[in-house]
Amino acid sequence: MAAIAAFLDGRGAAALLRRSLPRGGPGVVACRTPVALRRLMERRVVEAVVYGPRTSLPDGWSTLRSDFPAIPIVVYAPFRPDDGPALLACRREGVAAVVVEGVDDAVLGEQVRRVSLAAARRLALVEAPRLLRLADPLQRAVWDRLLERADRPATTTALAMSLGVSREHLSRQFAAGGAPNLKRVIDFLRIVVAVQLLQNRGYTVARVAGLLSFSSSSHLGSTARRIAGVGSGHLAGMPLRELLSRFVRGHTRSRL
Repeated sequence: MAAIAAFLDGRGAAALLRRSLPRGGPGVVACRTPVALRRLMERRVVEAVVYGPRTSLPDGWSTLRSDFPAIPIVVYAPFRPDDGPALLACRREGVAAVVVEGVDDAVLGEQVRRVSLAAARRLALVEAPRLLRLADPLQRAVWDRLLERADRPATTTALAMSLGVSREHLSRQFAAGGAPNLKRVIDFLRIVVAVQLLQNRGYTVARVAGLLSFSSSSHLGSTARRIAGVGSGHLAGMPLRELLSRFVRGHTRSRL
């Protein structure tokens, strides 16, 4: 399951972050050191990091940012009107969002969600339902669920149960009107997350395969070839819109 990393001082800030996030989404995991944060990234897909700046950067932070530059950072701190230099530093460091402690507390979770990897997926794939011919309400409901939780292995049976329909009805209805097979869409979105993670040099193909529950690096590579016509070695620099285009052009149906 995906996580939001809370690299914050004290338990109060992490608890506030948990309360401000909707239920059913990524869980909040507190990390007190860069080493703990790195270990979390090795175990779970981290959608964003909420960081409360210390008086000085902790040892290992710069290396961590260098290894994982594509993981969004949200800075949460009690900024004052004279903190212009600190805000400019946030901009130079590529911080995704700044939330003012004590002022924006109620919208902290919302701001994190707006800049998360899930939000980036939604933005990059905004045209996907039209291109994939997902027009029926059931098709769109399934797409929305898969897009939000693309890091998790999904099964037709579990999706059908959550939607209150039979497995057979879901499979048949989802592929109606020229839409892709459901299994193909599930695999496509897993490859989308793989592309996002592989933008970070701190992730190897083997590590990403494990995070996304592929059985091996070879399994990830073979799935990428079925979905996009390329091996895993070509995923790191591929824009998500290009991945979508490759999927639409002849990879939406299985041969079985």
